[in-house]
Amino acid sequence: MHLSGSITALATPFTAAGDLDTDAWLRLVDAQLAGGTQALVVAGSTGEAAALTTAEYEALLRAAVERVAGRVPVVAGTGQSATAHTIERTRLAAACGADAALVVTPPYVRPTQAGLLAHYRAVADDGALPVVLYNVPPRTGCDMQPGTVAALAGHEAIIGIKEAVADEARMQALLALAGQGFTILGGDDATAARAMLAGADGLVSVASNAAPAAFRRLCDLARGGDAAGCAAHAAALAALVDFCGVESNPIPVKALLARLGFGHSDGIRLPLLPLPAAHAAAADCIAGDITALEQTCRDALAA
Repeated sequence: MHLSGSITALATPFTAAGDLDTDAWLRLVDAQLAGGTQALVVAGSTGEAAALTTAEYEALLRAAVERVAGRVPVVAGTGQSATAHTIERTRLAAACGADAALVVTPPYVRPTQAGLLAHYRAVADDGALPVVLYNVPPRTGCDMQPGTVAALAGHEAIIGIKEAVADEARMQALLALAGQGFTILGGDDATAARAMLAGADGLVSVASNAAPAAFRRLCDLARGGDAAGCAAHAAALAALVDFCGVESNPIPVKALLARLGFGHSDGIRLPLLPLPAAHAAAADCIAGDITALEQTCRDALAA
């Protein structure tokens, strides 16, 4: 399986009471498919995976797999702090019908590079799904180095990496590994265009929750080598991307989704809190702006 293009790390809608909002979840999946999103990540960090019970995790994943019905890959977030727990969660994702597992470096425990090698090899050997490595040091306290990625890239069940370090030299080192069977995906919305113009296969995006067609357009332009068109389109998305960083992810994007009809404005779980009132006017403005941009991009996609 080859992942590429515009991939959304889905947020998980909750009701005002804090329960899963299944109706909003399915409508969000539908909106992503209609917007041209090329793969979906369920229960990653944007999906508040750490706040989900096992039963909720399974329900979300099964519902997404059923709704997507094979039209795009469904990638399950399965990374845990312990290797045995990660294997267990990856096997559960396989049983739910996921196509691949997105496995973040083990949070909090800060393994060595040798420990990361052993961890990922064990998950790839025993987890029953193709594995996408995921490196996001600010969230995990662990930075997987390009040399470690290179040592893992030859494993037949390790199919790529989502790299969220927004460093051009880091991306260039990883692009040297790109080839048949190993995919390089950006994990930072702000530098995604640069990464794809340099040869990255795609983007796993947070902001695309709110504007899937607009991010599909960005990915198409960048992967097609249209630097000028890409720069202009990225400029149109800059306010959205910047807004998604004003508070911890997924607080801002869930506030936008609530304004777009996906979940409740207070639908986020502790220790995260809803978007502060100081950002409400900006959220209202951006939600209106991206609605217009999204419609334009959907029309172009359909043409």
